[in-house]
Amino acid sequence: MLRVNVDPNSFSARDLQPAVAHLARGGIVAFPTDTFYGLAVDPTATEAVAALFALKGRQADAAIPLVAGSRAQVEAWCGLTATSVRLADRFWPGPLSLVCDAPAAVVPAVHGGLGTVAIRIPDHPIARALALAWGRPLTATSANRSGEPPARRAADLQLPAAPDVLILDGGETAGGAPSTIVDARGASPILVRPGAVAWDRVLHSLET
Repeated sequence: MLRVNVDPNSFSARDLQPAVAHLARGGIVAFPTDTFYGLAVDPTATEAVAALFALKGRQADAAIPLVAGSRAQVEAWCGLTATSVRLADRFWPGPLSLVCDAPAAVVPAVHGGLGTVAIRIPDHPIARALALAWGRPLTATSANRSGEPPARRAADLQLPAAPDVLILDGGETAGGAPSTIVDARGASPILVRPGAVAWDRVLHSLET
């Protein structure tokens, strides 16, 4: 595995180019987010997605969350409902994922055949910059084998040694609970997965 050190307080777009080039070759990139380290691949590349599932030992029907670099990127890629826009205004960047209809180009394994994706803008400069440098959203499943604890530091990553993994070492992440997942496409929002943002905060934000 190749490791690239990136200071989250003083990096440039050039520092991320090795990771972008690795993604373009179908590789996997481990990167820091506002919770734990995640694993990024191009969600439209079948072979890259298959390699990600194999690396994690993930069940084929388990959907993978995504991260984006900006709200404009999300809206251009999959769109947002009016309620989702209100939640994005309140909680992005941060650990709230919103369910959107998956673009046709997304590999079905990414959404587990559901036709939807959970996407967010993380409150971490490296994660956002990586998605912006790539030009569209990236996968962000936790950087660990399925069933194992997530990693707050690059040194804690317990991944099989493989040449298709590049690590962006951005130091220690905040940890905590995973992102809350909310489906706000219908008349009333639905809590899909509880997490770092309390459900009552989500509901309260829509009442004000």
